[in-house]
Amino acid sequence: MKKWRIEQSLSLKGSKNNRIENIKETLLGIRGISDSSEIELFLHPPSPYELTAEEVGIKKTDLARGIKRILEAHKKKESIVVYADYDADGVTAGAIMWEMLHSLGCNVMPYIPHRIEEGYGLSEKGIDKVQEEFHPSLIITVDHGITAHEKVVYAKNHGIDVIVTDHHVLPDILPDCPIVHTTKLCGAGVSWFVAKEVAHALEDSLLKHPLGARWKEEILALACIGTIADMVPIIGPNRSIVWWGLASLRSTTRVGLLAIIEEAGFQKEIIGTYEISHYIAPRLNAMGRLDHAIDALRLLCTRKLDRARALASSLGETNKERQGLTVDTLSQAKTLIPDEVHKLIFLGHRDFNPGVIGLVAGKIVEEYYRPCIVLSIGDFLSKGSARSITGFNMIEAIRTCTDLLVDVGGHPMAAGFTVETKNIDALKKRLEDLADTVILDEQLVREIRIDAALLKDDDLLRICQMLGEFKPFGFGNVEPVFALFGVKIMEVKKIGKEGKHVKLKIQVGDDMHEALVFNGTAYAPWIAVGNTVNLCFTLDMNTWNGRSTLQLKARDIKLHEDEFQSA
Repeated sequence: MKKWRIEQSLSLKGSKNNRIENIKETLLGIRGISDSSEIELFLHPPSPYELTAEEVGIKKTDLARGIKRILEAHKKKESIVVYADYDADGVTAGAIMWEMLHSLGCNVMPYIPHRIEEGYGLSEKGIDKVQEEFHPSLIITVDHGITAHEKVVYAKNHGIDVIVTDHHVLPDILPDCPIVHTTKLCGAGVSWFVAKEVAHALEDSLLKHPLGARWKEEILALACIGTIADMVPIIGPNRSIVWWGLASLRSTTRVGLLAIIEEAGFQKEIIGTYEISHYIAPRLNAMGRLDHAIDALRLLCTRKLDRARALASSLGETNKERQGLTVDTLSQAKTLIPDEVHKLIFLGHRDFNPGVIGLVAGKIVEEYYRPCIVLSIGDFLSKGSARSITGFNMIEAIRTCTDLLVDVGGHPMAAGFTVETKNIDALKKRLEDLADTVILDEQLVREIRIDAALLKDDDLLRICQMLGEFKPFGFGNVEPVFALFGVKIMEVKKIGKEGKHVKLKIQVGDDMHEALVFNGTAYAPWIAVGNTVNLCFTLDMNTWNGRSTLQLKARDIKLHEDEFQSA
């Protein structure tokens, strides 16, 4: 049973004439936006090219140190390697940095480690490989490196300087090298900020950029994809990056993005956070999970349409393979979950592909609503991926066990680590005991936070239109959720290939509306014609054959007599 929480302190009042404005003010207040200047910045985000280092949380002295070394390498024609991560954030970050430096005339090559053969981030094997292939005097990391102090020493001992650009949580010991870091942006956001600052210092050289005058829009579009893919909060500077970046994406001329959009089967003019998170990001991620992410970067940077289409097709096929492998691994993982579970689920298997264990952990969290760690177990070393719930800081928890780990990195809600296989049992017990101690029982009850309970005579169409001002939605600026009480079901229709979903026609006051219930069969038998229910939902416009209609997307349904909880 899900708990509904409506904040009574923000309950909606007022006459029908000023209800829309009242609802708008309520939604802004929930997001902590109250004074006129904050409202203006939220509803009309400034251009990200106006953002300062201070506003994005980057120390100006650190930024200056990093840029100085890049400009030195540019002037001396040094060999540079952009060393990226293999997820969508890392790939877009790598594409931004490589493309910008390449367009400035730098001698630069991109490099992405193989997930299984080399693992995450800087490694001795990876450094040896780039030295053998490219003979660089400078490595620039993007979307990783903040925990790689030992690997930076290794690189220096081999005559290679390192600049770290990263956004992950700071460790106790920092690398001894120029560092451009902030947790306010994603990896692609940090890479984009560095790129724009370097470009500003060498702007005349950008005349060589293959995208010409659109270079600013095109690298911003990549930063937008990375920001959404990495699920950083879309507030403050990230809201500017995404708001303006989506506009750039809708007019992109980058053949790699056009090929992905074509392969995924949607129009670039409608692209939003949903299309990025459900179509573009999974395809970019799939290569790093099951193959090699360098092809994803090549796709983003190629200027040849035929090459782009071939690579996009490869990404699409790999993503289908990833989907099937995730389903199979999840099914096997669930058999390892005992009937009586701890407050943290910890499991692993030798057959698990390390490329999908994070996805599996996330799906287990969705179903069981408790933190989960899934391991791909090897003979000597094992890879772990963790996902959490609100209120349990996963990276802090795992870092209490650093004596058992080879490496660890991540965020409060998601983390990854390597552990010696012989230490798995000790790690499991320590983390389960920690979670059992600090997680309260009430934290394990899934809660639906409802922004506002609406009245039956509220104009839902006008409310939906007003919500356009709050877009783009995403982590940190979630789509507003509403509730209606005492609505009558007039029609029930099963839809989807297996009839798992349900389309309802409901009576709300004097109006009839369509409501879509995903996995609606789970709510049987109270979804029936004539029943009166309480509905928790989001609002959207459904466009089909050029005609748009209002649609309610149900998050939860309860019989009208069921109680709900208010704050």
